[in-house]
Amino acid sequence: MKIGFGYDSHRFIEDRPLILAGVHIPSEKGLAGHSDADVLVHAICDAILGAMGADDIGCHFQDTDPLYKNISSMILLDKVRSLMIKNGYKISNIDTTIVLESPKIRPFVPEMAQNLAQVLHIAGKDLNIKAKTNEGMGFIGRNEGIAVFAVVIIEKV
Repeated sequence: MKIGFGYDSHRFIEDRPLILAGVHIPSEKGLAGHSDADVLVHAICDAILGAMGADDIGCHFQDTDPLYKNISSMILLDKVRSLMIKNGYKISNIDTTIVLESPKIRPFVPEMAQNLAQVLHIAGKDLNIKAKTNEGMGFIGRNEGIAVFAVVIIEKV
């Protein structure tokens, strides 16, 4: 077994949808980024890539490449999954923590988990999504952005 850790953060901006695990979350602001800025998916991609020793998401999908402009991060996650399969691994477990002050995302967690499980071809019981606030501290506490931590365990098939 191998363990990977992923982290990502994006700042809020006006006139952009907020997307987490492919789910549009009602919000006055979205996240800045070259792709759809799905910070949850980016952290999971980094965790999977890290577990394989395959660099990070930026090495595989450069933010200067027009091919990835506004692309759904779920497509990127599927590409990372394909690379994982090609290298002879499968996911055993994923655990994530989304850190944000608002909006409240608890009602959207089941749909986010379903979307991730579907793309990764894993059972829902092998995926966990938690949401926490930062108790008003730092850039997250000032509601300037969102951060996500992700841990994955992969094993050889």
